[in-house]
Amino acid sequence: MKIVTIVGARPQFIKAAAVSRAIQAVNRSHRSFGRPHSKKKIQEIFVHTGQHYDYLMDKVFFDELKLPKPDYHLGVGSGSHARQTGMMLERIEPVLEREKPEVVLVYGDTNSTLSGALTAAKLNIFVAHVEAGLRSYNQTMPEEINRLLTDHLSTFLFCPTHQAVQNLLKEGIRDGKTKVVKKVGDVMYDSILYYSDLAEKKSSIIRDLGFYTQNSELKTPNYYLATLHRAENTDNPKRLKSILKALSEIGKDVPVILPLHPRTKKMMKANHLFLETQWIKLIDPVSYLDMLKLEKNAKAILTDS
Repeated sequence: MKIVTIVGARPQFIKAAAVSRAIQAVNRSHRSFGRPHSKKKIQEIFVHTGQHYDYLMDKVFFDELKLPKPDYHLGVGSGSHARQTGMMLERIEPVLEREKPEVVLVYGDTNSTLSGALTAAKLNIFVAHVEAGLRSYNQTMPEEINRLLTDHLSTFLFCPTHQAVQNLLKEGIRDGKTKVVKKVGDVMYDSILYYSDLAEKKSSIIRDLGFYTQNSELKTPNYYLATLHRAENTDNPKRLKSILKALSEIGKDVPVILPLHPRTKKMMKANHLFLETQWIKLIDPVSYLDMLKLEKNAKAILTDS
């Protein structure tokens, strides 16, 4: 069986790593039944759209999570939703025509998700969606449009929660003859369990940021970890200024660490908002292990993710 996995953004790399480990475990089990030279039971082809493309948003995750090097890197990069989605459709199609997979596997709710699902559906290839059924019920969010369309295009819908299954039922998507809908749990939680101890051992992010003394005791008992990248927040200067001001107010009492997403940084620069961050510790995007370490030790996490 051949699967084409389509990813393009950091959260998808993390989710794909968990599923790929399971695929590899199945293949090892398949070879152990007296057939060491038989073909793999599942062949996974990795396609990276290039939606996230600089090292801190992309390659470091492949290196750290031990993901296989992408078989195809489409190099789409940034752009408007229409341009990005259109380029992905154009570049994914010849890959699927060449590889002829039985299933295309997509994750989450990005433009890469929708583009992979739409291309596969038009080529009459089954679509499998990990994190199916999640809803914000806010269709001003591009991610909500991507979720809705991908779920209705998919044949195999893998839901993280009971509520996600119920959300699909409300839209007429149910487990039956034409759809496979299963509650399978959250692959992000699987990743946390798998990488948490490794993060504690390998990540020095808190010490590097100056939160440890020489004897490894925390200088301060707590810090807040914040993330800020949703277009609804970053592309609205008034809202962005308000959020940064609130985080800065919090930071007067307890340090606030904010890894700065490229979109957020761009919009802050365009609107001259760095003056609003006096009490916020701004840092570059961090690797997955570093983020786990920061999350695990934070007093609270303040996020629009």
